[in-house]
Amino acid sequence: MNGKKVKLMVILMLLVCVGAAQARIKLVALPERAATVIRLDNPQWTLIEEERVLTLQKGLNKVDFSWKGVSIDADSIRLRALDHPDKVTLLSVSYPPNESALVWDISSDSDYAETVRISYLLRNIDRLITYKAIADKAETEVNLKSYLVLRNFSGEDFDKARVLLDYGEAFEQGIDHEETKRMLFLKAPKVPITKVWTFDAAKLPWDPEKLENKNVGIPVSYRIVNDTKSGLGEFALWGGKARLFQDDGHESTIFLGEDVTGMVPVGEKTELYIGDSRDIVVTQRKMKDERINLQRNNDNRVVLYDTDELITAKIENFKDSQAVLTMIQHIPGQWDMEKCNMKYKRKNAGTLEFEIKLPARTEDGPAVKELSMHYHRRNVRP
Repeated sequence: MNGKKVKLMVILMLLVCVGAAQARIKLVALPERAATVIRLDNPQWTLIEEERVLTLQKGLNKVDFSWKGVSIDADSIRLRALDHPDKVTLLSVSYPPNESALVWDISSDSDYAETVRISYLLRNIDRLITYKAIADKAETEVNLKSYLVLRNFSGEDFDKARVLLDYGEAFEQGIDHEETKRMLFLKAPKVPITKVWTFDAAKLPWDPEKLENKNVGIPVSYRIVNDTKSGLGEFALWGGKARLFQDDGHESTIFLGEDVTGMVPVGEKTELYIGDSRDIVVTQRKMKDERINLQRNNDNRVVLYDTDELITAKIENFKDSQAVLTMIQHIPGQWDMEKCNMKYKRKNAGTLEFEIKLPARTEDGPAVKELSMHYHRRNVRP
């Protein structure tokens, strides 16, 4: 009885398969692609969408799809009929053991040369975003260009594909396995910039006068805002390496420096480092640091206390033009501000950011501003 059942199943399977087209398609030797899209939105995986024309016959068609030597996520492979989606049906998918392959069972109500879209996630297509910014002589704006460096180590050749990132315009580009290509991806002329000096109290010396080398440089950056006023703001800018130049006024450029920017969401800013400047001097001192509100245990040992602290900073601008200084201060733990003579923004629980506009120096000497912060730290443990 069991043997008869087995035979019957075999006969039925043979009857089903006799009139069926069993197209055997391998990724390394597929029929010519009708269209291919390479989407680079995700930094870990690349989404490939390709269109193929399958010759289907009425009934059951078995289509074998294999990818030996190509880094595909097998769980991501999808197939969709485009010409007759209501008449061509994907019935099931099976995975042969120990193979980089799958078999689609496709039912067709007639004979079709059916265009299908196959999509999958592919590893080892690597991309880098680089930027080139050329500032005008007055350092008020930059001509910004973004380049895509595409590197293919996936094991698959793409003779022609439509390459898409989540910003910039799509472009047609072929790339073979182990090939690298660099393409201009975005052009933004006359992007406004603000030249910014940054003093971080956790990184720079407070009192240059006490150092052997008293001439301490303060990092300088170009600030670019990703908004419509800047001619940007349509999409987030990917992070990447940026090289910065300045027009020297003689039909040539001066190399200013190189920096790396993270992703810049719409409405946010990025600051690109161009070097250190000694035109602005910051002298900071702690004028007061006392313990108050002491709390003791049964052994009369202090276990908690608050602090009463006062910090002052003298800021001198020796430039002949106005300048913007970003001053970053750090107060650890729980704290509250008793008094501060300048507005600040809390970047996180313990970081304060001041943006201080400095006038140009005068004939009498540098322009001077002073910051004063009087604050208390709470519940400090000895």
